[in-house]
Amino acid sequence: MVWGIIISAIIVLIVLVLVISYNRFVVLRNRIDNAWSQIDVQLKRRYDLIPNLVETVKGYAKHEKKVFEEVTKARSALMSATTLSEKAKANNQLSATLKSLFAVAENYPKLEASENFRMLQEELSGTESKIAYSRQFYNDSVLSYNNGIEMFPGNVVAGMFGFKQREFFKTEEVEKGPVHVKFE
Repeated sequence: MVWGIIISAIIVLIVLVLVISYNRFVVLRNRIDNAWSQIDVQLKRRYDLIPNLVETVKGYAKHEKKVFEEVTKARSALMSATTLSEKAKANNQLSATLKSLFAVAENYPKLEASENFRMLQEELSGTESKIAYSRQFYNDSVLSYNNGIEMFPGNVVAGMFGFKQREFFKTEEVEKGPVHVKFE
């Protein structure tokens, strides 16, 4: 009778560990999905702001055609990206081209003084900050999730129920360097 109670207690304990671990992975996985959705929301917001910004700058800097083309191309690449790595790459490319656009704008004092341009620049700057925060939150969530998958007893539960590691949002090496703008 004592052995029956001990065995029952061990079984209950094992089931409890499985249930708690499984539920933890579900919460972490959903947190990652939510974090990615927040990045997507901010990317969409930036996507919507860019045409207004480009049109404002175009009015002052008509001969900077290459910069406008690069911004438009990067914006399109972001919206057509489907995987996390494609979106990360396109997002990084867009960030770099926006830096170039702002560098161009600095050469036009009337543009910098334009209330419309400043308002758009502030909106975009705020959105960039939100994107950076969202990326950080996403990567923190991925870290917690991946750690849980690799640590015992989570690795056992993750293997049993098919939880797979998630990919971090990364910046490519070329995008980490300074932006070089050339005026011809």
